[in-house]
Amino acid sequence: MSLKSFIGGIHPKDQKQYTKDLPIIKIKASDEVVFPLKQHIGASCQPIVKVKDEIKVGQVIACSDAFVSSPIISSVSGVVKKIEERMDVSGKMQESIVIANDGLYQKVENNNNKQELTYEEKIERIKAAGIVGLGGAGFPTHVKLSVKDSNQVQYYIVNGAECEPYLTSDYRLMLEKTDELIAGIHVLLEMFPKALCYIAIEDNKKEAIHLLKEKCKDEKRIAVKELKTKYPQGGEKMLVKVLTGKTLNSKMLPLDVGCIVDNVATVIAINQAVRYNQPLISKVMTISGDGITPSNIEVPIGTSFKWIVEQLGGFKSEVQKLICGGPMMGSALIHLDIPVTKTSSSLLALVQDEVSLFEPSACIRCGRCKDVCPSLLVPQKLYQIATKNDTEAFILNGGMECIECGCCSYTCPAKRNMTQAFKKMKYLVSINKRK
Repeated sequence: MSLKSFIGGIHPKDQKQYTKDLPIIKIKASDEVVFPLKQHIGASCQPIVKVKDEIKVGQVIACSDAFVSSPIISSVSGVVKKIEERMDVSGKMQESIVIANDGLYQKVENNNNKQELTYEEKIERIKAAGIVGLGGAGFPTHVKLSVKDSNQVQYYIVNGAECEPYLTSDYRLMLEKTDELIAGIHVLLEMFPKALCYIAIEDNKKEAIHLLKEKCKDEKRIAVKELKTKYPQGGEKMLVKVLTGKTLNSKMLPLDVGCIVDNVATVIAINQAVRYNQPLISKVMTISGDGITPSNIEVPIGTSFKWIVEQLGGFKSEVQKLICGGPMMGSALIHLDIPVTKTSSSLLALVQDEVSLFEPSACIRCGRCKDVCPSLLVPQKLYQIATKNDTEAFILNGGMECIECGCCSYTCPAKRNMTQAFKKMKYLVSINKRK
């Protein structure tokens, strides 16, 4: 049987052998935890605590009145030590709340155990839990699920593709928290009574496919969809097109074509919030690369990457590059004194043999970048435009449709960093629109 896929894309080595068979282990929080006030798309949060305040696990410490935002919730108990600028994963300085962890993990009392909830009450619990898209985008989940008519949602897509090399945390969640995942899907199908649910999984995850098909064999509104292993199969636009035949452009949301897409970890968090009124305070992540002990971990949000490395025994050899996220779309870390946030998916410690350093050279017009572009763009032409900072030409040639997947840069024999150039151009376009 021919598996569904999309036009373009690449086949990098998946490197999942390091961690795919390793169960998730729990790591306690560091002695000092740091909470950047913007861990999501939308408005930054403002502190609602002050220095020397005593804090409990599950307590909201920052929030915003804006609809597109998400509250920051403490993962530890202790005392607010500082409110100051700290570096985040992107390398930017961001206002952050620093809490001295007392190690007691005293929790906020949870007195709201109501089980029969309306659609609006479920949305409110999801919002109060601080849930955002945990696959990396960080879009507030309560915003995504807030629709004028619940019947307009035709497809609810659970993204279990996890197409980035090295990453296996979603795969482990599908194996270890299968029942919680399906329970979360049931919550969402109750919210959207006309929707069908597709669980999308690449065919290199046979055990998860088999387990979920068995668990869902009697489900009339849930189907497991096995997809061809290809990067970026897990992209939102790719999944919607492959599974429903509907096309999205950069000005559209999946909801515009009757779809909602959430990743595996997000659906499990939704289940915890709606059924048990539990907030999002921890993150399941993959730790991989030849420079560190491979692991899948669950760690409290706010814990430093430095602490994680120490708990895993330190680096095994000299590390050439540290990446938070996958090697295709992740961020290189300047140092390890940076906190885990809601959108952190991994820490990769890559050694010399895993890192290639090249100087870019002249374009040879081979056309490979065009062949692999999943957005059907002509990256070679866009790159020439980007060197001139011509935002008007960039827009006219479809540059805003770039999903920043990195396929063009990966396949370019001249090693031109096209993806970075396109990110810069999209940023310039957004700045110009604000003027």
